[in-house]
Amino acid sequence: MPTERIDENTFLFGEGPEETWTVLRFDPPSEQCHVFKYHPEAKQTLEDIEAQITAFERGVQDFQPTEQRYDFEFRAMKMMGDEYVIRVGAGGCGIPTRNTDIWFEAMLLRPDLVGRHLDTQVERARREMQFLSERGFKLFWGGSDFASNEGPMYSPKVFDDLMLPRIQQIAQIAEGCGAHYLFASDGNLWPVADSLFGASGVHGYFEIDRRAGMDLGRLRREFPELTLVGNMSSHTAHLGTREEVVEETLSCLEEARRSRGIIVGVSNYFVPGTPVENVEAMLETIAHNR
Repeated sequence: MPTERIDENTFLFGEGPEETWTVLRFDPPSEQCHVFKYHPEAKQTLEDIEAQITAFERGVQDFQPTEQRYDFEFRAMKMMGDEYVIRVGAGGCGIPTRNTDIWFEAMLLRPDLVGRHLDTQVERARREMQFLSERGFKLFWGGSDFASNEGPMYSPKVFDDLMLPRIQQIAQIAEGCGAHYLFASDGNLWPVADSLFGASGVHGYFEIDRRAGMDLGRLRREFPELTLVGNMSSHTAHLGTREEVVEETLSCLEEARRSRGIIVGVSNYFVPGTPVENVEAMLETIAHNR
């Protein structure tokens, strides 16, 4: 429980020494919570992140996946693997979105550092995917959040120079394992869509953000081989009426019938506080209109 409620959406957690206190702030428009230190941290420098990246590079060389790390997925595989394809999180790839000022500076002044950071993620993905594919997993869900409703946090050129080559490598690793790699990010991804959904070689896209303009019909027309997952808005499920949930779900089902390769479901996840009735409405609508 918080120590103090600072305002309607901001809470202080202040047990113990003051330097350990944290603040949680809820942002209603994005439905995200942000946690930060009560006392501002010293501003990072390029030298600081270079030291962090060097540590990451050493760490990834010692990284060995274990079944314990994926306990939930292994239990799901044991219980339902004969009936369902079990997805597993692997292949995360992204530029950090915390302490963004220094990372944005690095994109301009030291893109080599950002590239090294992304390379550690590629190597981690290689080890994860090889380990998991040998144990029967063939559906890898990765990616990173890097966009808002207005578009990506950085330019298409930065994406093409830094992100694209690493996503291509991860997609190729998945293919080499006989598996499929799906990439996720919220937000408006149209400015980088040709690269992310075309040139990258990813096999699918999830967290399809309807409220940011990511339309199933347009996606299917422009990327006919891309598997699409979701598009019923988490926001509508959380704050909408049952009728609105049913309407959005039906619109996804209609596009799935017109097209192919679409798995209808919630765009991201059901946030805490989502009415159970709205979850049931979505599931019942899917079940009754297949």
